[in-house]
Amino acid sequence: MGCRRTDSREVLLRVVVVEQREGVPLLTVDPARRLAGRGAWLHPDTGCLEQAVRRKAFTRALRASSGLDAGPVADHLAALAGSTTSVTDGSG
Repeated sequence: MGCRRTDSREVLLRVVVVEQREGVPLLTVDPARRLAGRGAWLHPDTGCLEQAVRRKAFTRALRASSGLDAGPVADHLAALAGSTTSVTDGSG
């Protein structure tokens, strides 16, 4: 979605919008690929996420009425990166 490249679904990460208790839409990762609603597919890397945010692709692809916070998706990608590598990036 962000980088506009295609790939198999096993490689891509599904992202959906869920409603919070306050009625505020929340962008969330669907690792089990089972949540209801329209989904968007994203490569699990920060470059693809940054492109999607810059192009406002989540709002368009998920047919949201307003901008969506990509923070939960970025947190998920950071957790994935932290669990797959043992080398620190030197930032902390």
